Amino acid sequence: MAGASGAAGAATGVVGTPPGGTPAANRTTRHRPPNARGRILIVDDEANARAALSEILHEEGYATETAADGFKALGKLEEFSPDVILTDLKMPGLDGIAFMDKARAAAPGAVFVVMTAFGTISSAVAAVKKGADNYLTKPLEFEELSAIVERAMEKARLLQEARQLRDRLRERNAFGLIVSDDPKMHEILELVAQVGPSRASVLIMGESGTGKELIAESIHAASPRVQKPFVRLNCAALAESLLESELFGHERGAFTGAVGRRDGRFKQADGGTLFLDEIGEIPLGTQVKLLRFLQERTFERVGGNETLKVDVRVICATNRDLQEEIKKGRFREDLFYRLNVVTINLPPLRDRRSDIPALASFFLRRYAAENGRNIEGISDEALERLASYAWPGNVRELENAIERAVVLCDGTQIEARQLPPTLVPQTQREGPPPIPGSTIADLERYAILKTLEACGGSTSKAAMLLGVSTRKIQYKLHEYGATGTLGLANAATPASARPSTK
Repeated sequence: MAGASGAAGAATGVVGTPPGGTPAANRTTRHRPPNARGRILIVDDEANARAALSEILHEEGYATETAADGFKALGKLEEFSPDVILTDLKMPGLDGIAFMDKARAAAPGAVFVVMTAFGTISSAVAAVKKGADNYLTKPLEFEELSAIVERAMEKARLLQEARQLRDRLRERNAFGLIVSDDPKMHEILELVAQVGPSRASVLIMGESGTGKELIAESIHAASPRVQKPFVRLNCAALAESLLESELFGHERGAFTGAVGRRDGRFKQADGGTLFLDEIGEIPLGTQVKLLRFLQERTFERVGGNETLKVDVRVICATNRDLQEEIKKGRFREDLFYRLNVVTINLPPLRDRRSDIPALASFFLRRYAAENGRNIEGISDEALERLASYAWPGNVRELENAIERAVVLCDGTQIEARQLPPTLVPQTQREGPPPIPGSTIADLERYAILKTLEACGGSTSKAAMLLGVSTRKIQYKLHEYGATGTLGLANAATPASARPSTK
């Protein structure tokens, strides 16, 4: 745009006549050039201001549409579908802020820039607080207008790209790659859609078998890197010397057996995403080199001196408590904070039991097709068995159980007898909860209920033995009763010895 100010239009707040232009009132107010840089809706009750802005922005390559007030502008949103809306604040009928509130529902992806006279900047600041991206003061300056509109258009493009990526992620989910009706998982998928388009490192935490790799794949699919490689590496499967070679590559002769140069996973993932599973298993020496890469995006091959630079997004996963590992000196705190830009905590399957029937049906269809079996469904008894089991191995254990049942099925539906014999409901198990495979909450529950059993149901005696308050015991019993998990005590304790406050 031209660099002069719009002094000619100071009285009305018009940008002014660009060099070589014609009077604003004589210009058309609709410009839709082919291959436009974007669409801008101009809302102003002054005809000269609308016409001048439309002409200038058209000359900059934008498609423009104008409206004389907020109500007329609302009628043009659906047809014109603007990327940026440039609106005056002071207008009769529907002012700029009220127009923004109504327009946001009809054009959720539009970016708003408000215009105001110098003496009413406070109104513009209020508009920014209500969601406007920026503001301009009248009389408008060509250079300022150009810069602010260009930034607003770039933001609109980024918002549109993010929406398209979220839609693509939802489409992937619609094909059944992520099966869940649980509200916690829906929140996680929304988070995946939000962080996908960014460059931020992501740390996925959860027990083994909860689907951490699938979430990592979904983040990659929701990112601009989707057409680039998604490279996986299980850090727990390799010794320290081999792990460094796998990550960074090696030169010929770097170690015994290194007969030639080899690219590592970082080089293979250039432009895309590197998923490091079981990041908590990386030795401290390798952690230092990984930290350096995350800070500088550079590395050297093992046995080499050449510094390489790649563009790789790192997503990590672990089933360990990394903060506890830091306390024990087994994981670097600075590396943890580099990896932990965004954290996604996956719930275990026992905490989202409503997903078990849908997941079981999904795996049934998959393995019935793979094995050429005609199996229509799962019996009520088998479903009840699946729903009542604690699933210490989470979704992976459920998948294995259904695959086994499909292989052994001799009819048109899976029966309980075809499920693994280990699928015993938690309340029917004898002895303490299995370790590993139980949470701290499971162990706490077992300790409380077994202590109550030994104390004849007296909460005060149990509290004294456990070193907690009586109120905490009573609160936990209420919690177990509300969730239907008081079965262990009830099954093992005669009625006369049920919990009391004595």
